[in-house]
Amino acid sequence: MKRLFLLAAILLFSSITAQNKIHNPEITSQEIKADLSYLASDAMKGRFTGSKEERLAGDYIRDEFKLYGLEPAFNGSWFQEFPFIEKVEMTKANSLSISLNNKSVKLTAGKDFVTLSYSGKGKAAGEIVFAGYGISAPKLNYDDYAGIDVKGKIVLIMKNHPEHDSSKSEFDKYASFRNKATVAKEKGAAAIILVNGFAPKNDDDPLAELRYDGAPAMKEICVQQVKRNFVADLFRTEGKDFSSLQSEIDRSKKPSSFIFTKSKASLSTEIKEIEKKGRNVAGMLTGSDPVLKNEYIVIGAHYDHLGIDQLKESSMYKGKDNQIHNGADDNASGTSGLLEVAEKLASMKGLLKRSVIFAAFSGEELGILGSTYMTNNFPFDIKNVTCMLNMDMIGRLNDENSLTIIGSGTAAEWKEILNKKNSYGFKLGMSDGGSGGSDHQAFSNKNIPVLFFFTGTHSDYHKPTDDADKINYDGEAKVVNYVFDIALELENLSKRLQYVKVEEPVARAAGGRARVTVGTVPEFGYNGNGYKLSGTTEGSPAAKAGLKAGDIIVKFGPKAVGNIYDFMYAMQDYKAGDKVDVVVLRDGKEITFNVELVAK
Repeated sequence: MKRLFLLAAILLFSSITAQNKIHNPEITSQEIKADLSYLASDAMKGRFTGSKEERLAGDYIRDEFKLYGLEPAFNGSWFQEFPFIEKVEMTKANSLSISLNNKSVKLTAGKDFVTLSYSGKGKAAGEIVFAGYGISAPKLNYDDYAGIDVKGKIVLIMKNHPEHDSSKSEFDKYASFRNKATVAKEKGAAAIILVNGFAPKNDDDPLAELRYDGAPAMKEICVQQVKRNFVADLFRTEGKDFSSLQSEIDRSKKPSSFIFTKSKASLSTEIKEIEKKGRNVAGMLTGSDPVLKNEYIVIGAHYDHLGIDQLKESSMYKGKDNQIHNGADDNASGTSGLLEVAEKLASMKGLLKRSVIFAAFSGEELGILGSTYMTNNFPFDIKNVTCMLNMDMIGRLNDENSLTIIGSGTAAEWKEILNKKNSYGFKLGMSDGGSGGSDHQAFSNKNIPVLFFFTGTHSDYHKPTDDADKINYDGEAKVVNYVFDIALELENLSKRLQYVKVEEPVARAAGGRARVTVGTVPEFGYNGNGYKLSGTTEGSPAAKAGLKAGDIIVKFGPKAVGNIYDFMYAMQDYKAGDKVDVVVLRDGKEITFNVELVAK
């Protein structure tokens, strides 16, 4: 009770401090600090999408919008909810039993084995086949499935690959658990059981954490991981030594697959997806010009962050204790900047020709989920959006006054406007393309000119140390004033900006090893079958072949594609110059495109 009381007191104090700030129509570092300090306080627990604290942050943003005199943007509502998968859980239906010389051993879920997050729901029973590392790579002259039939059987495979001591092995691209499960499924296996080998860490045998990986489950196959000691018992029953066999495979680079004759397994799998709701927050100012008010300028920033332990895979912090990721720069800085621009433009309401929508997105850290949902469910005709300005991590302006602007080539007028309004002495680093990194991409995918303002990454990125005391408030105020000046310039343009598709540069991979690219942009948040596109990059193989937003890739060459991981797996055996047939679903019909791949 004392802890709950203390937390409530901290939250109340932070809220009172922020809400009692001195409101000034001008953009000030004091107001930025008040908003940012509240949003990035420990009481907000990192503002993870769908959390209670995300709701509190959203309510705070709404209250500020109301105070400025904005109108709710979503058909009378300040909020737009969107669904997302927060986590996955094993149900009580998961089981694993191993029979050794006709003696059955029932394993305990969570302790002896886990069902992996992308496993399908089902049951399997029967023979066990050891298939080494579960890799089938003819181009590397290596195939763990050579000479064995796994159809309808349970396949046992090791983590990693036979060159696990090398940091530049060609086997790396075949080593992910999802890839191995896909290979086993293609070979006809009913189930796959994964295990940590004795190398490279003899004393380390962790079970995988159950975390949603952003793609739908593999419906056709059951996937589990089991503790190593049970597998060692299986080998001993056959008169073999697990550790020695792994060492021999690593040494010879030759598979040693076989069927267990004295052991069988029986298992069942079921993973439950836990869906939650995130919220976008948006207010608007309606323009005064009878014609231009039907054009919309969107100014946005995401207000979510990593929470405490919800997004461990995204955190750069590798400590064992869970710590709050306050996300002061990422992206309480952009959110506080958004509030300041909204307040100043609201003070000029009668002078604005075009309408302005101020959007605070959630779900950015999960893969621009909120902004993607908004652009797919826009409150007005999205074709009337003339541009989008995005602020993400604008709180660490350095002594060199360096400001990065992404998307400067997505409208012919951008560079002239950016230079004209740079009365702040910024050393501008411009990048023409509109893809990558933040919520502006959701708008660029809809052929809308974008600008993304960014003061650069730093050693506190995605760490618990990204705190409010490290923000350069005077520097951020300069950046926010610059964004305001650009927004005001856009208000007064006689005609709307025209979108320019930028051909993204194609670079060769580090180390000289060429990998291929298709140039597709995923539809973030899609959880159906196949790999859905939100667009293609200009000049890419996909664009040249005729693929477009909304297409769902279901086959790449001979391989079926059930999700983005299948798509990546299918590409790995191709080289630049290869041509491949890609089958997509478009308006419910299958269409085949021939795509010529290029090096990435």
